[in-house]
Amino acid sequence: MAICCLSLFIVSLDNTIVNVALPSIQRDLGASVSGLQWTIDAYTLVLASLLMLSGSTADRVGRRRVFQIGLVIFGVGSLLCSVAPNIGTLVGFRILQAIGGSMLNPVAMSIITNVFTDRRQRATAIGVWGGVVGISFALGPTVGGLLVQSVGWRSIFWINIPVVVAAIVLTAMFVPESRAARSRRIDPFGQVLVLLTLATLTYGIIEGPGRGWASPEILGCFVVAVGSVIGLLLYEPRRQEPLLDLRFFRSAPFSGATLIAISGFGAMGAFLFLNTLYLQDSRGFSALDAGLLTLPLAVVMSLCAPWAGRMVSRRGGRLPLAVGGIAMAAGAAVMTSLTEHTSIALLFVSYVIFGIGFGLLNPPITNTAVSGMPVSQAGVAAAVASTSRQVGQSLGIAVVGSVVTSAVHGSLQVGFASASHAGWWIITCCGLVVAVLGFVTTGRWARRTAATVAAEFIDEPSRVPAGVR
Repeated sequence: MAICCLSLFIVSLDNTIVNVALPSIQRDLGASVSGLQWTIDAYTLVLASLLMLSGSTADRVGRRRVFQIGLVIFGVGSLLCSVAPNIGTLVGFRILQAIGGSMLNPVAMSIITNVFTDRRQRATAIGVWGGVVGISFALGPTVGGLLVQSVGWRSIFWINIPVVVAAIVLTAMFVPESRAARSRRIDPFGQVLVLLTLATLTYGIIEGPGRGWASPEILGCFVVAVGSVIGLLLYEPRRQEPLLDLRFFRSAPFSGATLIAISGFGAMGAFLFLNTLYLQDSRGFSALDAGLLTLPLAVVMSLCAPWAGRMVSRRGGRLPLAVGGIAMAAGAAVMTSLTEHTSIALLFVSYVIFGIGFGLLNPPITNTAVSGMPVSQAGVAAAVASTSRQVGQSLGIAVVGSVVTSAVHGSLQVGFASASHAGWWIITCCGLVVAVLGFVTTGRWARRTAATVAAEFIDEPSRVPAGVR
């Protein structure tokens, strides 16, 4: 359990710890705002694109083997990030990090479910697993700020190395090898289409303000993204074991959980991105001070997450999702009047309210996604929910970052606070979307749609036309 949680810790920590270092990276490497967006999004995009592929590969060739390979790749990527000479190579090494990271979390979850066969032990283990996310969010800003201020931004990648080495050794000593009794087939064409969709869409959004929304390059990206989506819709239903079974989306709880994850994590990613630039560039706080100021958000979030988990087990996901979405919207709305002189007390109010909302949001997502699904499909549904989290974070940073960048006139130090208002309103709307979807997709009608979809997977082999692969 401890070994698997190490992998989740470093992969999750890498998001918040890098956010705190963005202004230092910008000054040292001469990066633009879009370069900073790519520093985060290159990681989350590749992570999102490869999660399901890595999980199915591990089921086929061995979970421990893939887990160890992922640790090595993540460690090498972290080391290379720490010596990157410019923003382009840093983004490239972040992609390498993400390739390794995609082999860790879904595979570690498979290892946990394979080792903890008792239902109660497994539930406890998954609860501990979820709590590690809150700990990584809580430590990321403070540890990152301390490292950036005392050693420099490159040190935020060094911290991964000893954890990776320890995890590799301990995995070899204690983690048993396991494979699925019947592993899913790899869907390379579907994988390429998913990667093309996410990459071209995000590229168009991030680079649009600088290159022009009507430029052939940006329009071409959006055309490729739309074409890839159409390709998925036409190709995936024809496969016996598709990368993404589109029938899942006929279930209102599953579709709702997917959109909730995208909206909620999009809001969270954008919140951290804007807040970091505001505190360090607009207000002039050091990286450590910015991390300490943000600590209330992470602490409240980590405290609310276990409570939300207990609430889900007793009463379902409707209440935490609805209340969480409203709290996220309220916390972001406080920031819509941000200025260069906004009081620290008001910032704390925003952080605490938003932290409560996000803390309530995360635990119900997976539960809602698998609600009503047959046991044989629960793992795939949970993987899609995890992928949606990463997609949401990528799109949140891309969309809000581009909107704010377009509104900035002059330097970030002078015009960022007022330019960020539109971004905070987008985050507010994301919170409201979470609240509405949380209410609508957890009622009786929604459960009936999930039961209908579950029935389609009964006697699945007999329902597949001959010759379909």
